[in-house]
Amino acid sequence: MTTTMNAPSTRMLTLLSLLQDGRAWPAAELAERLDTTPRTMRRDIDRLRELGYPVESSRGPGGGYQLVAGQAMPPLALTDDEAVATVVGLQFAATAQVEGTTGALRKIEQVLPSRLRHRVQAVAATVDTVSRSTLDANTLRTLSMAAYAHQDVRFRYTNRAGAGSERRVHPYRQVFMDGRWYLLGWDRDRQDWRTFRLDRIDELDVPGTTFTPVPLPPAVSFVQRPDDRRQGVVRFEAPLATVSERLVPQAGSLEAIDETTCRYVTAADSWEWLAITLAVVGVPYTIEGPPELREYSRRLAERLSQAILES
Repeated sequence: MTTTMNAPSTRMLTLLSLLQDGRAWPAAELAERLDTTPRTMRRDIDRLRELGYPVESSRGPGGGYQLVAGQAMPPLALTDDEAVATVVGLQFAATAQVEGTTGALRKIEQVLPSRLRHRVQAVAATVDTVSRSTLDANTLRTLSMAAYAHQDVRFRYTNRAGAGSERRVHPYRQVFMDGRWYLLGWDRDRQDWRTFRLDRIDELDVPGTTFTPVPLPPAVSFVQRPDDRRQGVVRFEAPLATVSERLVPQAGSLEAIDETTCRYVTAADSWEWLAITLAVVGVPYTIEGPPELREYSRRLAERLSQAILES
């Protein structure tokens, strides 16, 4: 009588799952994990190769079996948690207008067992994702390759007022926020960091020249107001964990400088309101910029001081 583990189909799936973690497995250890003989394990390896899985073998003390990159995309064996995470991730990717996600999502959902389909449906029914723009997937792909290879790009950009201009940019990051894709890059003609909505980019060209990358600002906080340079920058003399409990995370980017200080970067609709918000955090801080935030904070301190004197 064949046990569940030693059934060929179950054993093959277990073997594939082990190989997909990327490490090189010694033959003896694989056979032990599969509860079978080394000879049977080698036959299973040969069956995987026949199915298109590129399994390499090496001899010697450090040798073993390892799944490597091949020329084609073979089927994958996923655990329950991995399958759910993949489907949920594809659902968000589809919302972000990433090409190819709809077909991949449909294929995976068709083979999900009912116990996992219910978990995926629960997430989909309770999470809202809203896309406000249609994205040319080729733009996303081209900018990704250019940023990765540190290649210059040129394109025509239409701002929110409808005016078009030719831009020469060093691309660094692409950020998906509030239903839109943005490019963060160094504008060569304006000699400053700029963000560009991808759905406003036309005539994208990669001429082939390259650039030397430099440290870039926090991408997410920079994108929060892509057409407005009103960025408040504050250094708190307190650990990040302390400050993060007293600020709304969506309002800006909070990053640790060291164990005792952190920096907060945020877009501001009102400098006066931001000055009040910073004051009520309740820890010492220094305003690094801009001058408008310093001025409003100075006025706030004067009014508070006057109120105390009058009372």
